[in-house]
Amino acid sequence: MNADIKPGTIEQILELARWAPSGDNMQTWRFEIVAPDHLAVHAYDTRDHCVYDLDGHPSQIAFGTLLETIAIAASGHGLRAGIERRPGGRETHPIFDVRFTKDAAIVRDPLIDVINVRTVQRRPMKTTPLTAEHKRLLEATVAPAYSLTWLESRPQKWQAAKLMFNNARLRLTMPEAFETHRSIIDWDNRTHSPDKVPAGALGVDAMTLVLMKWAMVSWRRMKSVNTLMGTWAPRLQMDLAPGMACAAHFVLKAKSAPQSIDDYVAAGRALQRFWLTMTTLGLYMQPEMTPLIFSKYAREGTRFTAQAKLTDAAKALQRETEALIFNDALFPVYMGRLGYGPAPAARSVRRPVSELMKR
Repeated sequence: MNADIKPGTIEQILELARWAPSGDNMQTWRFEIVAPDHLAVHAYDTRDHCVYDLDGHPSQIAFGTLLETIAIAASGHGLRAGIERRPGGRETHPIFDVRFTKDAAIVRDPLIDVINVRTVQRRPMKTTPLTAEHKRLLEATVAPAYSLTWLESRPQKWQAAKLMFNNARLRLTMPEAFETHRSIIDWDNRTHSPDKVPAGALGVDAMTLVLMKWAMVSWRRMKSVNTLMGTWAPRLQMDLAPGMACAAHFVLKAKSAPQSIDDYVAAGRALQRFWLTMTTLGLYMQPEMTPLIFSKYAREGTRFTAQAKLTDAAKALQRETEALIFNDALFPVYMGRLGYGPAPAARSVRRPVSELMKR
């Protein structure tokens, strides 16, 4: 045990680290304080019930964002965080051992100041273009193992917005996605939800929100609404309009193909530094992962739905996705849109540390 680390230090680190992003704010990890200098992170993916996570990779990226946030928070205590995945664990439930050591070379990371400010903006943002200096800073943040592709001209933004709009039809008409959508929306806490996405953060107007709440009572209702009214309103408001109302879309690409859990965790660590750096520049971001997820399913023949027509739709979307972003020798691992505000009025918050401790 490192005698230089005071009892209670890990709890202080976790107070910040808990603000790391996770898919739909599910916070798929639990903490175990083994010793004053040793934290075990018990993570778990959602492949058993979430159609967006059938290979566990989106969850693994989220684990990486958490571990990077732990390392950043630890720097405020002059600590180096040594992180290793425990060997022999289940792929679906990896355990990460984090050991903290005093290191005179560690200085307080300025990204600490925006850990709990960083959030998702699903509504339209300013179309002010990214400055050359901001692009340079963001590109340097993910180098050398990753690079950024920018989709920032009006035609490129239109292509990205249209891609998201078309992918939205797939997810909104898929029975397998319905339970995920229904379970992650917090109708009771409209502006700040500790463990879901608050309804007010969805990016739709009040009338569409009322209709969504009514339809999400059952798949039968949702299917009826889709048949009678189509999916135009939510797709226009949640995908097409925001896809144009932003500074740019981006694709985070790895220089080498990710193959293991550790590779996706590493991508998550790079993503979190990118996202936090973006926040210091007054930028907000919305993930746009469905094109990557469903094109991968189509490419690898992963069965994600019982609906044959949706499988065919995914294959068509795969071609559209690959034409737009799989156009070099790099390997896309994350996609999103970003812009200079405004800040969202509603956002996900987090469970208290006490609820995130392993029992």
